[in-house]
Amino acid sequence: MTPRIVILNEKKLIGKRLVMSFTDYKPSQLWKSFMPRRKEISNNVSNDLISITVYKPDHFLNFSPTNKFEKWAAVEVTSFDNLPDEMETFTLAGGLYAVFNYKGLNTDDTVYRHIYGEWIPNSDYGLDDRPHFEILGDKYKNSDPESEEEIWIPIKQKQ
Repeated sequence: MTPRIVILNEKKLIGKRLVMSFTDYKPSQLWKSFMPRRKEISNNVSNDLISITVYKPDHFLNFSPTNKFEKWAAVEVTSFDNLPDEMETFTLAGGLYAVFNYKGLNTDDTVYRHIYGEWIPNSDYGLDDRPHFEILGDKYKNSDPESEEEIWIPIKQKQ
């Protein structure tokens, strides 16, 4: 699985967030609170959903499944005007990303094992301290082996 390397421009997002860990992983709770209200966001750029993960800078250096991180359910917007109640804004900083096209179940972690365990160590890149995210477009189908999504991993040139 070879990614494309992309320079991302800053994105404005509106959504909801929840703090969790891999031992207390609850993205379905987050998405269940976001999806019924996403139509309240009036200035969407597209119909794509964005799943963002914000790790602490030492998350991967001192990895433990109990490490806390923020998970966001969001959409890209043209501006932060008309923010719905109980939703928040998020500015996704631009930068260099490795983009993996993934097809399969969203519960199958083998793609992440490949990215972090094989591709990054054998590439010219290391992880950068910026949010990781997935774009869930028209071909995304929750819990379907035919589902497709894009996995965006923040990278920087190795020194």
